[in-house]
Amino acid sequence: MPNTDRKAGTNDVGFVRSIGQFQASAINMSQMVGVGPFITIPAMIIAFGGPQAVIGWVAGAVLALADGLIWAELGASMPGAGGSYIYLREAFQYRTGRLMPFLFTWTAMLFIPLIMSTGVAGFVQYLAYLWPSMSSGQGDLIGLAMCVAVVLLLWRRIDSVGRLTTVLWVIMIISVACVIIASFTHFSASDAFTYPAHAFDLGSGKFWLGFASGLTIGIYDYLGYNTTSYMGAEIKKPGRVLPRSIIYAIVGIMCIYLLMQIGTLGVVNWHDMIDPNNPASRSVAAVVLEKAWGRTTADVITVLILITAFASVFAGLLGGSRVPYDAARDKVFFRQFGTLHPKHRFPVLGLVTMGVITAAAFLVSRHLGDSAAHPPLTVLITFLTTTMVIVQAFAQIAAVTVLRRRQPGLRRPYRMWLYPLPSVVALVGWLTVYVFADKNNPGLHPIEGSLAWVVLGGIAFLVWAKFERTWPFGPKEINENFLNMPEDPEEDPGEGGAGSAAGKGTGPAAGGAGERERA
Repeated sequence: MPNTDRKAGTNDVGFVRSIGQFQASAINMSQMVGVGPFITIPAMIIAFGGPQAVIGWVAGAVLALADGLIWAELGASMPGAGGSYIYLREAFQYRTGRLMPFLFTWTAMLFIPLIMSTGVAGFVQYLAYLWPSMSSGQGDLIGLAMCVAVVLLLWRRIDSVGRLTTVLWVIMIISVACVIIASFTHFSASDAFTYPAHAFDLGSGKFWLGFASGLTIGIYDYLGYNTTSYMGAEIKKPGRVLPRSIIYAIVGIMCIYLLMQIGTLGVVNWHDMIDPNNPASRSVAAVVLEKAWGRTTADVITVLILITAFASVFAGLLGGSRVPYDAARDKVFFRQFGTLHPKHRFPVLGLVTMGVITAAAFLVSRHLGDSAAHPPLTVLITFLTTTMVIVQAFAQIAAVTVLRRRQPGLRRPYRMWLYPLPSVVALVGWLTVYVFADKNNPGLHPIEGSLAWVVLGGIAFLVWAKFERTWPFGPKEINENFLNMPEDPEEDPGEGGAGSAAGKGTGPAAGGAGERERA
């Protein structure tokens, strides 16, 4: 029989639940916005071939909301540090042992820093508006300095990080609001709503190729709605706060993106945004501000945009660094990642490693080439989405159903609305992103690259499993860690959930410290 008993570790101290509703929503929204829409609005125009690019933001929001409801149910039911790692571990342990959580951690150690690297690249790109003479080498150094600064700012307790994130969130809202207000004070409806011929030709293969490309860009810009799921062990009242932080963030950011896209189209001619020699193709928000309020104001608000970009990298590494921690504590990843800082209680090696990979990916993206057909940023977005789809998106869609069947007694403070419709919508959306990746990027083979990475991870798992003498070279270990979770993890002084305020270190944050039964 699977083991459902949990025992507190005698010398283990878990995370502190100190992040409330506002801070949790702010973390998600800061990560979602970042510099993404400021640099991808022109890319969305290129994908659709005109102002009908608004479709991409709506489609991205639909996919994000459907997928977000999956994250909400899983996160509320299993509020530990690690996000997808936990969900896949709990759902697939019955047949494949530790394979799925290992593959997720293997993949996340790459795709999370790669996502952050696009934020660093966007920061440098907008800085060029303020510093037109900046050389390529100077841009490289600035990006590296930014990565170091983020790691240093995260080298502290989570409660102070939460306060800092709130400040960065306010700055993000101000910068976005200024761009939106500036655009609508000089708005031209004829520019925003005049479409080229055949813009909505649903019978054309070109439309659907553009739709798939736009959906990929759109979901990239919405990524981050799940950041707090990686920090479930640090969320107050996670059964309520975590689902709301996801839904609030998606709905709020969808409104912001639509206003930004429509407002920008009403100020800057869309033809300028697809001209590589026009500043609007690189710094469209700054161009909008300059046209509306003059160069000085544009310079000031561009500084806020840079802070917003910084905030997105900050929030992303904050959440992402928790993933390898939980895997290591549960003996599914390298053990060195399972140690918290003795004073500030954050995962040291996870933060440092992801910071280094982010910096390296930034440098690689700067030297991928400047081909008009394959801009480095678009290439990164494509590889990011295709890499994460297999082990995260597809697997989590299956995990919801598997867990409902395998663990019907699991406490579910939030249950997915209209189940299984959101799962079906998410599956169709992610399949669209994945299947069209090669066609929209001829010569780059992102599908083949993603499959190769998963296969390489499978080989690494077999080597690791042989060394650890676990499945398929040993018995499976079934740990239903969350079946005995209290009604409110914060109020149980003895066996609180992962990283409970009581500091008993039970559950996933302690790496499944309870007794294990060999299956």
